[in-house]
Amino acid sequence: MRQVSDRGYKKLFKNKTIFRQLLETFVQEDWVKELDFDSCETLDKSFVADHYKETVSDLVYKIKLRRKEIFIIVLLEFKSKVERFTSVALANYVGNFYMDYVASHKRVRKLPPVFPILLYSGPRKWTAPEKLSDLIEDEEALGEYGIRFKYFKIAANAFTKQKLLAIKNIVSTLFLVEGHYDLGLIKKELADLYRRESDRAAVSLLLNWFLQLRKHGRIPPEASEALEHVYETSKEVKQMLEVALQKERRGYFNEGKREGKLEGKREGKLEGKREGKLEGKREAERKSRRDIALKMIAKDFEPALIAEVTGLSEEALNKLKLEKRKR
Repeated sequence: MRQVSDRGYKKLFKNKTIFRQLLETFVQEDWVKELDFDSCETLDKSFVADHYKETVSDLVYKIKLRRKEIFIIVLLEFKSKVERFTSVALANYVGNFYMDYVASHKRVRKLPPVFPILLYSGPRKWTAPEKLSDLIEDEEALGEYGIRFKYFKIAANAFTKQKLLAIKNIVSTLFLVEGHYDLGLIKKELADLYRRESDRAAVSLLLNWFLQLRKHGRIPPEASEALEHVYETSKEVKQMLEVALQKERRGYFNEGKREGKLEGKREGKLEGKREGKLEGKREAERKSRRDIALKMIAKDFEPALIAEVTGLSEEALNKLKLEKRKR
């Protein structure tokens, strides 16, 4: 499966429920339990150095810990190649953050704590050192003047299917989609997730991300509004998942037709039954696409996006619009 772009991924982790689950589930540090998540907010600024902006997307959260402000920086990494000197770039990032903080807080005497997280979504195992000191030639004579820096790594592909299935939250389901791409299992987990989670907006973000991923292999800029749609019923979720898996089902049907033709030469009656069943499934699929299109038309989605999601032609969409007006 092709890697999702940072546009959609960043949108996911700007959601406070998803951010909270990331920390509480995947950052096993005692102080996480004391964070005041009601106080958290994202900063709009980007502090990534110019040479690094093309490959890393950043999120900066301000949050209170024991009534004091701290900053949690989440760097989203998607490259297929693991960069050995990532800790150098991240140390530079934190330095840039502090320089900006000093410039905008003229009377500050001490800098706030910063916790840097690298969230890796690439296909390979992450092998780069997390400690900057591991990349520097050891020289004991420097003593306390040696440079110290370490980032916290979360690699989506480092968790087993069994562990992710046991966690059962939005972030673990996201990692399951990325690291263990079993369509049947993913469909079940996404549907179950909708029933379990109380934050429908957060779950809908993940569902829409999955839909766009299936259609495009990434999240295109023009599809960003589609990520915001909130699913209100389990029936709507089921319809969305059916649309997302149409490509695989169509491949199955086409294969069934080819096999059926060969078999038909030998067993015409059996072939007729098979074709009848397939036609019934095709009709159900067509109805599902129409239902999804009508819902998207009612919510004023762009025609190009409706066509992309449902696979319906512009002519078919215009007919649906006319039918809707007549009702």
